[in-house]
Amino acid sequence: MIKPIVTYFQRKRFPNGNFSVEFIFDDVRSRLAEKIEAKVAISSYHTQGIVKRILNIFEAYFRQSQVNHITGDIHYVGLLFHSKKTILTILDCGFMEGRGKTASFLLKLFWLYLPIKKAKFITAISEYTKNDILKYVDCNPEKIKVIPVAISTNFDLVAKEFNVHKPELLQIGGAPNKNLTRIIEAIKDMDIHLVIIGLLAETNRILLDKYHISYSNYVNLSSEQILERYISCDILLFPSTFEGFGMPILEAQAVGRPVITSNLCSMPEVGGDGVCLVDPFDVDSIKAGVSKVISDSIYRENLIEAGKQNVKRFHPDLIANMYFELYQAICKEK
Repeated sequence: MIKPIVTYFQRKRFPNGNFSVEFIFDDVRSRLAEKIEAKVAISSYHTQGIVKRILNIFEAYFRQSQVNHITGDIHYVGLLFHSKKTILTILDCGFMEGRGKTASFLLKLFWLYLPIKKAKFITAISEYTKNDILKYVDCNPEKIKVIPVAISTNFDLVAKEFNVHKPELLQIGGAPNKNLTRIIEAIKDMDIHLVIIGLLAETNRILLDKYHISYSNYVNLSSEQILERYISCDILLFPSTFEGFGMPILEAQAVGRPVITSNLCSMPEVGGDGVCLVDPFDVDSIKAGVSKVISDSIYRENLIEAGKQNVKRFHPDLIANMYFELYQAICKEK
């Protein structure tokens, strides 16, 4: 069998940026190593300013191959691509939120409308993201294929006796959408230890001290160190106000920990039956969810068992083969 040549177009990363997109497709390439000939085309310029973006477009044009896969964040680089050979991955449409009229128009035009019209297939990491795309661009829904993010095989079951007397709650992320202020208000009267991974805003540090909440804060952890925090915790508390996917949900389920997360965006879709859903904008709802998981051992164990089953849907080999099927479909195009 002749291997299709697939070129993955990736952004030039900022030193302290989020590398999640790169990790996703590093794994896909490794799992398809026997099925495709993979190339990686990293833009020479950061996505800043009109001139650098134009240079990225022309550079990408001359690096096309049998299959062109734009892996996120630089959607615009495919504007000159052969449309029948192009796949565009869109992780979420969060970049459209909170913009002025001019910025919204330009982002919609060059990050969504034109790239989507140009590509043969769009991949979205969740049904939520697919529906979000369709809010902004009127295109055939069949063109958008939902391919979730795979769970790393580094995350595996590790048994732990639940600490009923002072459970350790893990909260991941320091961005505003991670909802830490409401989390603090929800647990202020509980005897728990809160572990926060990510930059801690001074306002939240002040709140934690004000309510005398026992907590630890970690930043710049390695993948191995993050896994250790999942293993150590009793509950993942992840009531985010926005997620295109929500990988911490799967990571906690894979380790065998109960998960409390939001009842909106992609989180119910990702968590399946293995999560306790709460309203992230309602402090009392978050508090009730935490109290129920701590006090109701049968409910807690059911969440854990359902979570173990749920992660099977996201095995890396299954996800990689979803992409391979699209590559094959493009190669069959005349």
